[in-house]
Amino acid sequence: MFKMTNAELFDFCRSLYPGETPVPLHAPRFVGNEKKYLSECIDSTYVSYVGDFVKSFEQKIAEFTGCKFAVSLSSGTVALHLALVVAGVEPGDEVLVPSLTFVAAANAVSQARAECIFVDSEADSLGMSPEKLESFLKQSAERRADGFCYSKATGRRIRACIPVHIFGHPARIVDLIQICEKFGIVVIEDASESLGSYVGSRHTGTFGLAGVLSFNGNKTLTTGGGGMLLTNDEKFAIRFRHLATTAKQPHAYEFFHDEVGYNYRMPNLNAAVGLAQAENLPSFLTDKRDTAAKYRTFCREHGIQFIDEPNGTRSNFWLNAILTESIEARNALLEEAVIAKVQIRPVWQLMHHLPMYTKSRRTDMSTAERLVSRVVNLPSSVKQPGKSAV
Repeated sequence: MFKMTNAELFDFCRSLYPGETPVPLHAPRFVGNEKKYLSECIDSTYVSYVGDFVKSFEQKIAEFTGCKFAVSLSSGTVALHLALVVAGVEPGDEVLVPSLTFVAAANAVSQARAECIFVDSEADSLGMSPEKLESFLKQSAERRADGFCYSKATGRRIRACIPVHIFGHPARIVDLIQICEKFGIVVIEDASESLGSYVGSRHTGTFGLAGVLSFNGNKTLTTGGGGMLLTNDEKFAIRFRHLATTAKQPHAYEFFHDEVGYNYRMPNLNAAVGLAQAENLPSFLTDKRDTAAKYRTFCREHGIQFIDEPNGTRSNFWLNAILTESIEARNALLEEAVIAKVQIRPVWQLMHHLPMYTKSRRTDMSTAERLVSRVVNLPSSVKQPGKSAV
């Protein structure tokens, strides 16, 4: 049983972010060279996807994550879509996606004109359950002589799997990849929320064929809007960059496009902001771990279940989360938070609850159904410079 009132939790959140009303869920912090680099970018006149800031930002993120190749995009969603295309997902294929996730992963599958198969989550990491995935594939799929996996029920090819590192907590990615390898399924990691998260010493988004980051305004590092493709596969990176740049062949003056491409690249203006943010990323991550430690202690002292980083991993704690006793307790907390002007949010609706995905195939969803009715996110911004917290 909980030993605290909701008001006590709100007061604690306010103590972490003094002077901020409402207390934001996750506000961006601009504390470095953002204005300086934006001014330099404007003065250069290179404000679109061609420019030095794009190159420098990609290099900075590649070095930080330990990945060989990084390509900046206009959003994490388009990065997911194009990663699926380059990975060989074709119209009519099926793609494995967790139901407990932000809608971008499922929408990227739809944009590739493929079909989602939704997989249950596990309680510890909130990520895709390896046990549910393996059970589903053993019962409902088969790997044929061509090396690909096919659904026994539909006859469609199951081409890819998109594990998601929820709230920055690493999923059991090694187990998930091993299962997918047995069935000839490629893995595209949705690491949109997990910049700065690790499994052992290896950064999330670098385990599968490719990984995707997001730099939306509410992420640990923001470019205003943007994303990035990570891969260690040079051929994948070259084709990805080509398609993301309208499939235009390099030439001094001719405009020749050799296939249908996409205008998905990140503008130099956004990259200028991203580079400045990346320079402060280590301090951002330190600050967020400090906030998580404070929440952990508060929750332990008040009998609240804090969702912590899984064993053997290091989370960026993008969004701190707790587990309420029931959906009734969750709803009361959310309603009171609105009045208290503290931005506490529920987890997203499960994908198979959304109208466009209700008919999609799925595994048993007992864990995800339990989690969605009880998980809430707490204010998790980097603290403002000069503002002392508890």
